[in-house]
Amino acid sequence: MADESSGQEKSEAPTQRRLQEARKKGDVARSMEVPSAAVLLSGLITLYYTSDYMFDRMGRMLTHFLANLHTIEIVPANMAALTRESILTTALILGPVMGVILVMALIANYAQVGVLFTTEKITPNLEKINPIKGFSNIFSKQTLAIMVKSIAKLVIVGYVAYHEVEKALPGILPLMDQPPYQILAFMGRVAFWIFLKAALIIAVLAAIDYGFQRWQFMEKMKMTKQEIRDEAKQTEGDPHVKGRIRAIQMEMARRRMMAEVPKAHVVITNPTRLAIALRYDGLTMTAPTVVAKGAGVIAQRIKEIAAEHGIPLVENKPLAQALYKSVELDETIPANLFQTVAEVLAYVYSLKKKRA
Repeated sequence: MADESSGQEKSEAPTQRRLQEARKKGDVARSMEVPSAAVLLSGLITLYYTSDYMFDRMGRMLTHFLANLHTIEIVPANMAALTRESILTTALILGPVMGVILVMALIANYAQVGVLFTTEKITPNLEKINPIKGFSNIFSKQTLAIMVKSIAKLVIVGYVAYHEVEKALPGILPLMDQPPYQILAFMGRVAFWIFLKAALIIAVLAAIDYGFQRWQFMEKMKMTKQEIRDEAKQTEGDPHVKGRIRAIQMEMARRRMMAEVPKAHVVITNPTRLAIALRYDGLTMTAPTVVAKGAGVIAQRIKEIAAEHGIPLVENKPLAQALYKSVELDETIPANLFQTVAEVLAYVYSLKKKRA
């Protein structure tokens, strides 16, 4: 499978964004066989457990009309009441089966695609009525697969029906001496087993078809490496542009930090790799604050600025490492470093007094 526009092979799994866009258009992995199998199985099982109730209600309805033939007048004035009574009785008889079928159809569709509402599939599109494209679709792989599935179902269901009827043949002749109710019950049992076995086979075929439909959908949704990169640019931005913006932001932050170095009271060094500038004003601050810090080239620049402005440089490797790792810019030093920093500041103040 190759991408016609770029000639690249669609070898990459689809991204979540591509699947969501396809879902908005109504393109999802869905098998029509799953709802059919669910409806058929649930309808048969419900019919099996409610058959006594249905026969009882139908017997009552038939008895009611036959017993009251002499009183029921088929005239326009009575038609509305008779029709309403017949519809209500029929609804009570078929209600359980039809209700279960409706619920199972909804569940089967929901289990495949969830809640999905889109007008994309019903929007008028001239390409859908293109006779040339329509003629080519007749002989497409999709149409061939549907035809094969239909033939397979027909053959399997036909074989199951033939096998069940063949098994029931010895019991047909004795029915000649049985009352109509027994004949009807025998026919119902044979039909039930035919439909039940056919429904079970269709359920297996539906599971296989759903797996195939999902595989086919994921193959259709596959992307080329270029499409992955293009989507990443659209959703996350061009990495080159993002890198440039990040570099500019870091440079601006570095400049602001360097502008704070002349306001520091002392710079703690490693002595060559690290430099941390501290500022402390007893009137406005509760503890010394880190106004600048850096390693390597940045540390060297901090020391140069400090030297230009007469800021004392104090070498203390453990303190420099602790401040660099544990304190961010514009944060006060932790309590466990108060004593050490206080000693450094006392030393700095003593140097200033001697110079004065």
